[in-house]
Amino acid sequence: MPVIGTAGHVDHGKSTLIQRITGRNPDRWAEELERGLTIDLGFAWTTLPNGIEVSFVDVPGHERFLKNMLAGIEAIDFALFVVAADEGWMPQSEEHLAVLDLLEVRHGVVVVTKSDVVEPDLLELAMAETEDHLAGTCLASAPVIAVSGATGAGIPDLLDAIADHLPLRRDDSGRPRLWVDRAFAVPGAGTIVTGTLLEGSLSVGDTVVAYPRERSARVRGIQSHETAHSMVEPGRRVALNLAGIDHHDLRRGEMIGLPEQWVTSDRVVASLRKARFVQDLDRRGAYQIHIGSSAHRVEMTGLRGTEAVLQLATSIPVAVGDRFILRDTGRKLVVAGGRVLDPSPGRTKRALAAATRIDPSSPPDEIADTLLAIRGTETMSRLAAESRGGSPSQGVVIGDTALTEDRFGDLSVRASKLAREEHAAHPLRPGVPLATLAERLRVTAPVVEEVVARSADLVRRGPDVALEDHEVGLTVAQEEAWQRARERLAASLSVPVASELGLEPDIVAMKLRSGDLVRVSTDLLYLPEQIEAIKARLATMESEFTVAEFRDRSGLTRKYAVPILEWSDKEGLTVRRGDVRRIR
Repeated sequence: MPVIGTAGHVDHGKSTLIQRITGRNPDRWAEELERGLTIDLGFAWTTLPNGIEVSFVDVPGHERFLKNMLAGIEAIDFALFVVAADEGWMPQSEEHLAVLDLLEVRHGVVVVTKSDVVEPDLLELAMAETEDHLAGTCLASAPVIAVSGATGAGIPDLLDAIADHLPLRRDDSGRPRLWVDRAFAVPGAGTIVTGTLLEGSLSVGDTVVAYPRERSARVRGIQSHETAHSMVEPGRRVALNLAGIDHHDLRRGEMIGLPEQWVTSDRVVASLRKARFVQDLDRRGAYQIHIGSSAHRVEMTGLRGTEAVLQLATSIPVAVGDRFILRDTGRKLVVAGGRVLDPSPGRTKRALAAATRIDPSSPPDEIADTLLAIRGTETMSRLAAESRGGSPSQGVVIGDTALTEDRFGDLSVRASKLAREEHAAHPLRPGVPLATLAERLRVTAPVVEEVVARSADLVRRGPDVALEDHEVGLTVAQEEAWQRARERLAASLSVPVASELGLEPDIVAMKLRSGDLVRVSTDLLYLPEQIEAIKARLATMESEFTVAEFRDRSGLTRKYAVPILEWSDKEGLTVRRGDVRRIR
């Protein structure tokens, strides 16, 4: 269902025209009705003579309410550009046309209204002047039709022109996206949000998320043009009845979508196109970005030709190709429009240049390929969200992580280097713990596992990663130190504490791994044969015994008896019940 949006200077008859076409007054606030001035977005609908049902979004024309106008204009498929015959081209006519042109709204009809209040010569002059102003814009080839909202003159011709120039139906990307323009409560129904469903389909029962704050809700009911639907497709004005969320927790500018299908960002690289009445863009200007139905303060932190880095004051759900308007808040003027190229660029200066490789009009899979080529590595879920469902056709995919072949090769080289450095620094260790290697490479453990699996010189040794030719062995001096420590340990169960054995920590770790040592406590190390001796002494104890009784039977002091029994508990040889232990 096409969405038709009005545009034009204040009091040029936009609302009157829509009321004449649809039989509905789009102005919904009492103040609007009293003042005869559209302040906020208005909505209406009708069925054209050829049977096509259309929605109308009526936007305010007064410069004070331009922000409200921009909240509704992005969702339109077709422009109804209005110029009053008695006043002709006005400042807001130029600015509204600039908005349509910058958003590349290429379908529309230009309507010269109030034809009943001027002489034919003046009407003809107004139409000619309007055509001159349209030259070089997206509506340059649009038909120009004179009508009277008051008398209905010209309305049949206008409806025929609308039907002849309506665009094709929107594609269903499978990723629903509805920018909220109203949120309110209805007694007995609860929370209602309205907006235009730009992409994807929604059904009753769907779990949805309000981005960017990611508050969840369930679609309890759907209406479009006051008719209930179980499912709606893109391109319709929609009212969603949401359960599980209060209307106070929703506001204009938020976006309704499905869980995990969209990601947010507060920094983008975008292509910019200046409005035709703007000479230059100054990076130091005070700007506001209008995207969807939202508006946010933004800084231009980089500018290179027609591309810019935009830093937003808040994160928003954004994807490649999203269109936006840039407004200078100081001059209160629309100065540029553009499209998002890279929704979450890197922080380097190269990110600005790299983003020029992205073509927003490419198929989603090609966009995903380009984003991956720029970043080297990215999650599949983010690539899908930012490319509107794309999946890279090249590179290496491991779980939710995608890497280019170059990045994967670089990881393999770096992993080998880190393993070599670990072997040099700690020759007695079997390798680098896989988790540590993943942290140093800044990737996930599954990625490291795949790197090792494909490597020609890396191998897994238990939880560690090592070079295949790495062998663990003691030097002559280290072997002599080990034999001395072994003799001291074997002399008695009252062994020296670990720090007195004269062994390097890596030797201790190596002997613990090989089973040549058993750690009973932080300070106590025993040989395997000593552990068997301890077990034998435990076996001589009564079915129930205390620490003191074990101390006396074993001939050990409490310094040894307590940690030995605590070790025994952990090993499952004994069970402690208060001050008494039982043999298992």
